[in-house]
Amino acid sequence: MPDTLTLSIKPIQRNLWTDFEELFGLNGACGGCWCMNWKLRGRAYDEAKGYTARQMHKSIVDSGTVTGLLAYSNGEVVGWVAVEPRSDYEKLAHSRVLKPVDDKPVWSVTCFYVAKEYRRQGVTVSLLEAAVEHVRQQGGKIVEGYPVDASEDMPAPFVFTGMASAFQKAGFKEVARNSPTRPIFRFAIE
Repeated sequence: MPDTLTLSIKPIQRNLWTDFEELFGLNGACGGCWCMNWKLRGRAYDEAKGYTARQMHKSIVDSGTVTGLLAYSNGEVVGWVAVEPRSDYEKLAHSRVLKPVDDKPVWSVTCFYVAKEYRRQGVTVSLLEAAVEHVRQQGGKIVEGYPVDASEDMPAPFVFTGMASAFQKAGFKEVARNSPTRPIFRFAIE
């Protein structure tokens, strides 16, 4: 691994699906989620975990929808961020803790996955900055995220929505907090 991490970041497309699979591994990142946790609710998500979730996400990407961005270092896939319009995330529509701040259309950053050997090297911040640029290119005006704000060091599976400190480093501002450890951060695109 190089001393200075240089990343290239690309929107996921059909031709990059195998890179996504490589990054997520056989278990689909965390417990077979395949980044479908926010797209499905309750029992639908529980029943889909694993192969079905993988196939569901693959069919969305195959349809031409960009569900997020992949980060590469020296040609190796090292990170992922999910970013789509909030309306594409069924689970968010029913969350009391992460309920909408207002009626403005927002794009939501819902999930990160960084390869273990690349964690704590700024990959998440770079992915956030790239997500803002991606949303800008799509004509979006607000990017929103739902990080964990905890003082203690937490295991990676518990911070898949990112850490508040990473959002702050990427220029996001806290706009709401309906739970002690789950703030809502926003980046307003000029």
